[in-house]
Amino acid sequence: MAPAGTSRFFSPHGTLILFTHLLFLLSSNIAAQSIGNGSEIDRQALLSFKSGISRDPRQVLGSWNTTIHFCRWSGVMCGMPRPFRVVSLDLSSAKLDGKISPWIANLTSLRQLNLSDNYFVGVIPYELGTLQHLQFLKLDKNSLVGAIPRSLGTSRSLRYVNLADNRLLGHIPDFDKMTALRILDLSSNNLSGSIPSSLGNVSLSTSLQRVIPSAIGNLGQLFVLTLAGNKFSGQIPHTIALKDQYQKLDLSNNYFEGEIPTRGIFRNHSAVILDGNTGLCASATTNLFQLQVCTTTSTVESKKDALLLVKVIPPIAIALLSFIFFVVTLLKQRQPEAGPCYTGTMKKVSYGGIVKATNWFSPVNKISSSRTGSIYIGRFEFDTDLVAIKLFHLDENGARSSFLTECEVLRNTRHRNLVKAVTVCSTVDLENNEFKAIVFDFMANGSLDMWLHPKLHKNTPKRVLSFGQRLRIAMDVALALDYMHNQLTPPLIHCDLKPGNILLDYDMTARVGDFGSARFLSSTPGNSEDLVGVEGTIGYVAPEYCMGYRVSTGCDVYSFGILVLEMLTGRRPTDAMFTDGLSLHRLVNSAFPDRLGEVLDSYIAHEQQNECDKVLKQRCIVHLVEVGLLCSMESPKDRPGMAEVCAKILSLKETFFELC
Repeated sequence: MAPAGTSRFFSPHGTLILFTHLLFLLSSNIAAQSIGNGSEIDRQALLSFKSGISRDPRQVLGSWNTTIHFCRWSGVMCGMPRPFRVVSLDLSSAKLDGKISPWIANLTSLRQLNLSDNYFVGVIPYELGTLQHLQFLKLDKNSLVGAIPRSLGTSRSLRYVNLADNRLLGHIPDFDKMTALRILDLSSNNLSGSIPSSLGNVSLSTSLQRVIPSAIGNLGQLFVLTLAGNKFSGQIPHTIALKDQYQKLDLSNNYFEGEIPTRGIFRNHSAVILDGNTGLCASATTNLFQLQVCTTTSTVESKKDALLLVKVIPPIAIALLSFIFFVVTLLKQRQPEAGPCYTGTMKKVSYGGIVKATNWFSPVNKISSSRTGSIYIGRFEFDTDLVAIKLFHLDENGARSSFLTECEVLRNTRHRNLVKAVTVCSTVDLENNEFKAIVFDFMANGSLDMWLHPKLHKNTPKRVLSFGQRLRIAMDVALALDYMHNQLTPPLIHCDLKPGNILLDYDMTARVGDFGSARFLSSTPGNSEDLVGVEGTIGYVAPEYCMGYRVSTGCDVYSFGILVLEMLTGRRPTDAMFTDGLSLHRLVNSAFPDRLGEVLDSYIAHEQQNECDKVLKQRCIVHLVEVGLLCSMESPKDRPGMAEVCAKILSLKETFFELC
């Protein structure tokens, strides 16, 4: 029999009370775990972000450790009513160097992210667009590359987005779902394409399409429209004047032309800024802006002009059509084949297609130039990817042979560390002059030379390479040379290896390019084609070039050695200090191994490596310097082959990245 009192406890009423009490305790425990788990997720997300930082000169992230709660870490702010969730991360002007970790998207309560004025590289993580509470995004003044993630265009919470002063590429995604967006700054990038009509307060790059879409006047939430300081042209859309909610309209310093609207905001002289548009005019009766008066003609003059046109136009039109027919027929007869490099797998492009892709060979599109050719950035109508288009200066001696050589190399090679050709064009231009071009994949991070010596390249921001990045680049180039020397038959010699010919893609993978001076080694002993007569670059050319030796794989090995020493010291082999017998090789050799700190790039010498043993890092640097010294030995017989070099660098790379 049950003890007294228990029967009342297990009565239906008592059972209900017990069940309710247990349910409350269980739900409270689950809620507590949920909050705790959310906090731990935020902490891990912040640590993942920290792991992507390769340099922190101001030790801003020094407080990011286990001894302090993450809500008290520098730049981190947690908010109410959920005190353990991160709502703001502000690390602006911290001079941080690295990549933005995609794991930052696990900060699901984040409302503000400010990483402005740092040295972040790589792409903007796609995952940022999934943060449902993010209102403020500031990534300006960095070195970010790639396209603007389409996911940002789906955010309904973002109010302020600033991606200015980066190296972003491609089209602007459609922002029509960003109903909360008020300010968007994309200035000083490399964007192209049209301006979506869904944009609000706009500050855009000078390389954008230069006509404002009339649909921009249909934006119901637009209060301030700023398009100043760009290169927009054409007439001001009259739809802009139809809305009454505008408070400010700034179209100054562009190339607008024609008569300005007379309704809407244009009735308020103080709210509209039109300075710096010399082609604008106004009606004589409503000239509030003191612009030139639009020219008109009398009715009599108009009739006279119309009569004159009726008499003159028909014969001119007939003559013009006859001339066009003659020119088209002539070009069809004289236009050559697509060229010796074309294969069935490549897309055919015409001269007109290249003209459109490069915006009529605009100086804005030109990214580099040499004696034998110029390289333009562009995009073809049949593709969305950016390409690099190399135009050959055929009036220069050696340009035609460089084109043929590059075609031969590109047709016979395929490797992830060689620049890939998209297609070629061999035809005539509009003046019937011979025209030759090769289209390559666009390398978003430019050349290695731009990273090592930014002062020598106009409009190139100062950026730094960590030792780990330099080690990866050395590995990539070594693999490319090993492929060329040991996996091709006959072997291929580059003959002009230097930082300017090492290109870096979105992920900083190095690719060897510019094969205009390359040679395939002849299998016939004593072949005169193997005699040295190659156009190399002073400082990178092997000493035997001056002694009548034949082209050999050792020539590239020497250039690779100088390249490695340049990457580690930051000094060019042609710097003014190298006189009276002193060379880059001898300078480094004199300090090897105990005094290397005196000649190394100062960034490498003082680089703070996360979770990396300092002694291990120094050992890896010493071994890589040794590889550079061995490869740049004066005598070809003292240099290792690229297979041996690859094995040494691979071992270094695995050791370094296993522990660093």
